[in-house]
Amino acid sequence: MDSFGAEGAADYDDTMRGDEEQTVAFLAELAGGGPALELAIGTGRIALPLTARGVRVDGVDLSPEMVAQLRGKPGGTNLRVVMGDISDPPVEGEYSLVYLIFNTLFNLLTQDQQVRCFQSAARHLSDDGVFVVEGFTPGYLHRLRDDQYVDAERIDGARVKLDVGRHDPVAQMLDESHIHLSGQGVKLFPVVCRYVWPSELDLMARIAGLRLKERWGGWQREPFTAASRNCISVYAH
Repeated sequence: MDSFGAEGAADYDDTMRGDEEQTVAFLAELAGGGPALELAIGTGRIALPLTARGVRVDGVDLSPEMVAQLRGKPGGTNLRVVMGDISDPPVEGEYSLVYLIFNTLFNLLTQDQQVRCFQSAARHLSDDGVFVVEGFTPGYLHRLRDDQYVDAERIDGARVKLDVGRHDPVAQMLDESHIHLSGQGVKLFPVVCRYVWPSELDLMARIAGLRLKERWGGWQREPFTAASRNCISVYAH
């Protein structure tokens, strides 16, 4: 919640990843008209354009500040969003698509929570529905010197953004802080995650009664290889 409070929510959409359009196209194809459920709907950067494609999107989120940003956007008041834990979303009914993207599964900090998330998603899938999970592949972390790093994310005349991280390979934990330096001072945006290897994702899916249907290295269905930095997994009953 330290990561997605008022200050983090206000700045969340300042830096887009650049693959949002491809993400929406991929999800719209799988939804087949919907309905869809986004776990951790956040500011609606994916849900709103997906809705514009004719897919009914419901959402779950834990941060009222992030949802307030969504509500302030055109069409944001039309989405059904409930506040709650994505490992046990307080929703009813079935969906043709349930999705959890942008590394958000990793914000659940125990394996038990992550497994419960898979089980909850499986319960809300229609017979022909799919569960989409996106997360980074953690292989690069094991090449870090002393299990820590500093990365310059952005440097311009107005501000500097640094990503500072510390890695615990035994606990599969990554402690990060995105540090913004500007004339207005210093802002810290901490992020803690428990990352998961693709093979562990598949075991979680099996526990939930799901099977791997597709796996890609990007939203344009790039092959998933040892060099892939991203992992998009599609699970089904």
